[in-house]
Amino acid sequence: MPSLNDILGVILGGGQGKRLYPLTMMRSKPAVPIAGKYRLIDIPISNCINSNIYRIAVLTQFNSVSLHKHITGTYNFDSFHTGWVQIWAAEQTMERMEWYQGTADAVRKQLVEIQSSRAKYVLILAGDHLYRMDYSKMAEYHWENGADVTVAVQPINRSDASRFGLLKQDQTGEIVDFAEKPKDPEILDAFVSREDAEKPYLASMGIYLFNIDTLVDILTLKTGTNKFDDFGYDIIPHCVENSMRVFGYEFDGYWRDIGTIRSFYEANLDLTSQKPQFDIYDPDQRIYTHARFLPGSRLEDCSLNNVLIAEGCRINNATIEHSVIGLRSIIKSGSYIKDSVLMGADYYDSSGTIPIQIGENCHIEGAIVDKNVRMAQDVTIMPFPRGTEIETDAYTVKDGIVVIPKKTILPSGTYIGPEA
Repeated sequence: MPSLNDILGVILGGGQGKRLYPLTMMRSKPAVPIAGKYRLIDIPISNCINSNIYRIAVLTQFNSVSLHKHITGTYNFDSFHTGWVQIWAAEQTMERMEWYQGTADAVRKQLVEIQSSRAKYVLILAGDHLYRMDYSKMAEYHWENGADVTVAVQPINRSDASRFGLLKQDQTGEIVDFAEKPKDPEILDAFVSREDAEKPYLASMGIYLFNIDTLVDILTLKTGTNKFDDFGYDIIPHCVENSMRVFGYEFDGYWRDIGTIRSFYEANLDLTSQKPQFDIYDPDQRIYTHARFLPGSRLEDCSLNNVLIAEGCRINNATIEHSVIGLRSIIKSGSYIKDSVLMGADYYDSSGTIPIQIGENCHIEGAIVDKNVRMAQDVTIMPFPRGTEIETDAYTVKDGIVVIPKKTILPSGTYIGPEA
């Protein structure tokens, strides 16, 4: 029987992250903070560790400094452990001068490192998804079916089908056809794979388990102009069309692609509910992150309702509802925060005319406030109608959500919101 030690986890660090801008102005997508104290990259790495997959490579390219610092300062196994988490950054060599051209091209450019690991199987993961998954069960499914490739698939309903790559399965679980984001009703009817009327389709989750020989053969294959630069658009359809044994591993748990400001915002706020869809308190499936030696948060004369608060905060006489309050947040007297995500700060700093804090008598609703923002007193931030898109030097509005970029300074009396 194959072993989990034979699996190499490869996490794709993502491109420019344009849809998450301005949160990706100074960092890559996987480095974006989530749930008050974690970063998105912590999710797939923690899933690997919890699945007993201890050899993990993270492929990086854009705005990767903070991601590198986080990974190197967090994931260090002891000298008696054979596991490792390594950063494989995009690089120019004598053989190739261009950067990564897609998800598959990123893996292609690291084939030497992948083969040097002597892994027999390669698990390809995204660095910007929120979910909990035991990859060992997917591996067992892969081995039991003698698969060349296994794709993690999620049951979805008809209204969402056109947003995903759809996979058609036969009765044995083998994938026999693939369509990328189909719009034609006839194609949708042909891709029904489940008898469940509510969720009749299977969508690719962007999680793939390859036999190493299969992966190398495809990535080094040259057929005309097709360079096979992307897994979803190129590799998986090629495998299906060329009669490889491609199976779909069905995963019906919570899974969210944190690819837009709206999805990021909603996924964070869901964590404040009494029964969140993604349970960060599961003691058997821990989420690992950078160890910080911060004091417990201190709250004085506050009113809180459905609030997730990280450590190291100081909050005085504030009212907070349905919000996430990140590390080292300082919120002054009289402030009101609702339906918002505050990422906190990387350090305490009270220097200057405006410290890193939320000042007195501020009113914040429907906003994402990135790290190290200096907000004076009497600042008002209100949400815009859904669908509104605005770009300014001080803030951005994405789908009606106000985003205050990292290190922004908001003077006293600033108003951000729809015109009265």
